[in-house]
Amino acid sequence: VQLQASGGGWVQAGGSLRLSCTVSGRGFSRYGMGWFRQAPGMEREFVTVISWSGLTTWYADSVKGRFTISRDNAKTTVYLQMNSLKPEDTAVYYCAADTGPLRRDAESYNYWGQGTLVTVSS
Repeated sequence: VQLQASGGGWVQAGGSLRLSCTVSGRGFSRYGMGWFRQAPGMEREFVTVISWSGLTTWYADSVKGRFTISRDNAKTTVYLQMNSLKPEDTAVYYCAADTGPLRRDAESYNYWGQGTLVTVSS
């Protein structure tokens, strides 16, 4: 299973970006898919997760109401729509796949993408 994240870039505060994560290999429709981020000098933190069906989503309090996760199982892709971006959202964003129940801890995820950098300027 391989995950390829894309869509990062530079944006001014208040702007929007959409990240994509395409998964190759078998089993995508059974995976919970999460997004995590890691800012310089900081630990990796949970951002959001979506269940295999797309019916359940969880968000970190810091992004709730601004970010939206979605998935297209036919395209084996998960998306992260980020609106009203803030400088504190600057980080490398990683997508990850989890074969277990919905979880927030990074250690539980089985597969990881390479990360895509999001920079938000003030």
